[in-house]
Amino acid sequence: MTTAFLGIDIGGTGSRSRLVSADGVVLAEASGPRGAVTAGGSAGPDLALALVERALGDVETQSIVGIGIGATGIATLVADPSDLVRRVRAQVPRAAVAVSIDAVTGHLGALSGAAGAVIAVGTGAIALGADFHGVWNRVDGWGHLLGDRGSGSWIGMRALQLAMRQRDGVSGDADAVLAAARERFGDPMSWPGQLYTRDDRAGVLASFAADIAQLDDPRAREIIREAATEAAHSAVAALPGLPPRISATGGLLRSEEYAATFRRVVRELRPDAELVPPAGGPLEGAVQLARLVVSAPPAPAAGFLWA
Repeated sequence: MTTAFLGIDIGGTGSRSRLVSADGVVLAEASGPRGAVTAGGSAGPDLALALVERALGDVETQSIVGIGIGATGIATLVADPSDLVRRVRAQVPRAAVAVSIDAVTGHLGALSGAAGAVIAVGTGAIALGADFHGVWNRVDGWGHLLGDRGSGSWIGMRALQLAMRQRDGVSGDADAVLAAARERFGDPMSWPGQLYTRDDRAGVLASFAADIAQLDDPRAREIIREAATEAAHSAVAALPGLPPRISATGGLLRSEEYAATFRRVVRELRPDAELVPPAGGPLEGAVQLARLVVSAPPAPAAGFLWA
């Protein structure tokens, strides 16, 4: 019987799982919908359970010994994250299970368990400074209405606000941004109906960030630089009590404007900080969490990790 570890990543743009053997061979992968937020809270737990169920179709139930789940919004939008641990254990009784905020799996993937700060900038943005023993510094991750500074949804919202100012005649230098917004979303009169009624509006906003990052326009580049500056401040704010080691992950780093601004601002704020390229992403971190919960079970940390 093959010993297997299951990692699950629930994010704002989609959900993914990876089943690996003890020697690291990928046995199966699956994907699912994005982690929408409704009036009832986060859909993350249901998405995670569905991916566990799919994994059980790929291997014998008893072969899965460790399950690691990282989910956006699990700490703030789910009443009792430990309930997800119990429900997964009911599906896979033999497995050790850990559930964490997505920043924990992002940290494990980027720094491979080393102490330091990691910021993940995707649909949302959250920075975590941790040594996985006693230091847990969370910065942001408050969602697109209250925070997620420098994220895809933050960029999309700022760009659409600017586009609407241009449409209203308040701004006069954002024609290119307005044109890009019309190309993606159509008539501005339809934008409130497209956004205010959506459970997954953060993901919809973030979809526009890619357009802005590729736009050769001064106002678009200004938004990207502002976003990267916000992300740099969050990353540095997560460092107290830790070695000055910082890594950044997420699709926005593919924008050279974003990445260069992030590096510059971090150097200005913390000249002593070492910028470390990420070793892997949140899905790799989820697999590592699945291994960790078997080999060296981490102590539960309120607001960060449940096991």
